[in-house]
Amino acid sequence: MSTIDWNDLKFSYFQTKCYVQYTFKDGQWSACEYVEEPYIKMHVAATCLHYGQSAFEGLKAYRGEDGEVRVFRPEENAKRLQKSAKRLCMEPVPTEIFLDAVDKVLQSNIDFLPPYGYGASMYMRPLLIGSGPRIGVQPAEEYTFIMLVVPVGSYYKGGLQSVPALVMEDYDRAAPMGIGHVKAAGNYAAAMLPGIMASEQGYPINLYLDAKEHKYIDEFGTSNFIGIKGNTYVTPSSSSVLPSITNMSLMTLAEEMGMAVEKRDVNFDEITDFDGIAACGTAVVVTPISHIDKLGKSYKPAQEGIHPRFQELYERMQKIQLGQYQDQYNWCRIVSS
Repeated sequence: MSTIDWNDLKFSYFQTKCYVQYTFKDGQWSACEYVEEPYIKMHVAATCLHYGQSAFEGLKAYRGEDGEVRVFRPEENAKRLQKSAKRLCMEPVPTEIFLDAVDKVLQSNIDFLPPYGYGASMYMRPLLIGSGPRIGVQPAEEYTFIMLVVPVGSYYKGGLQSVPALVMEDYDRAAPMGIGHVKAAGNYAAAMLPGIMASEQGYPINLYLDAKEHKYIDEFGTSNFIGIKGNTYVTPSSSSVLPSITNMSLMTLAEEMGMAVEKRDVNFDEITDFDGIAACGTAVVVTPISHIDKLGKSYKPAQEGIHPRFQELYERMQKIQLGQYQDQYNWCRIVSS
């Protein structure tokens, strides 16, 4: 699409040609349907509307310097959506249907995939909802799986940038035995108010502590927590944390770089012992954190500026996604365009 200004893309909705849709009904999944209008027609009593049977994913596709279209670890997103579906009593989307949706939605919207060299990518949003009607609190018998795509710009213009974070003392992200470990849509609705409150105070990111004691780090509002201490990569092991595919990948790369990796309880008081701290997720890969404020006191990592290990991890991940570094783990799915 020559009319698109690839340099001016934001992380926001952008109308593309179509989305793809599959329906589970009468015990089986339908074939792929291409939908050009950006609307969904569903029953007024659909369980996603009344009882929150809704889960989603997020992943990205990239145009490499070699012209190939690469999708980063879609099989892992399929597995995580399946876990979310089972926890919410929804029909899991088979991996082959998930990957079929990845291929078909990209091929149908290939003109909207940003070219190589703009730091931009195609954000992919898989969505699974209970579309069958129920008035009693019961799982639906019908489910709709959708995959839509949106071209998005580079989060960092001119390199990594560190940001401050705020601890949300009066809010918890998830209960210890709740659903924080799955990507349920309701988790994000509950996080909107504290996120807005933090933003109004000048913090682009907020941090949640464990709901039981408010002593250990759980995760940031939409990202996992990572810290660097010496030559060790540290991330929380809380059962309330959403397992991040980005974090999982960074841990592998950290080991490849000769670092030790620890997944354990992380006491908030350790913040000042870390050489560097950051958030990690699909949208940005790595977001370095300059300091974290809690109850009027500021906690900073030992080293000023962006820790070089975060820079190295970020660049290595980007190069794999763009086909500039050996993909020895076969993380990228090549989609013919």
